[in-house]
Amino acid sequence: MRSITLSGLALLCASTFSVASHAADAPPIKPGLWQVRSEGAVDGVKAPPMAAQMSKVPPEVRKQMEAMMKQKGVDLSGGTGDMKICLSKESLDQDQWLAQKNSEKNCKTEIKTRSSSRWTWHSSCLDPKSETDGEAVFSSPESYTMKMATIMTMNGEAKTMNMTNTSTWLSANCGDLKPVTAKALSAPPLTKPVK
Repeated sequence: MRSITLSGLALLCASTFSVASHAADAPPIKPGLWQVRSEGAVDGVKAPPMAAQMSKVPPEVRKQMEAMMKQKGVDLSGGTGDMKICLSKESLDQDQWLAQKNSEKNCKTEIKTRSSSRWTWHSSCLDPKSETDGEAVFSSPESYTMKMATIMTMNGEAKTMNMTNTSTWLSANCGDLKPVTAKALSAPPLTKPVK
């Protein structure tokens, strides 16, 4: 169960942050503290909330995971399955993403469309092998929803994962939570938008 939790946690955090890391321009959202609610399914079976998965991890391991993620700008300590992330103006600045685009060779991302209210993209990764189609819809600078559909090969078996993240801006002040960075979550590189 621990490996499922860790991989689920990594996927959740990466997908939550990908809306910012997959674009050459900053996303049309406010910097500050964000609450992210996630729902997912694997092969059509609803995945348990992160809080339920985390409750099965030994307490000392859970504390280590929470501390490690907090250092990367992700707060998992709420216990409700939601998480909080801190996005600073610098976190959302395009130069930070452009500096990262050649640092990761594992994934390649193409922006398919980008408007002021909707972005779509496709990512291909090598390890683990996966193909992802994503869509982010920005209803306001304080609210966005992201949907991702991923086909991933694990242990020679293809799995289909669907995830929806609903994010709500809470405050301009992140308190003691550090801003998340593309480097911390290993954001995939960018390619130019498809015309």
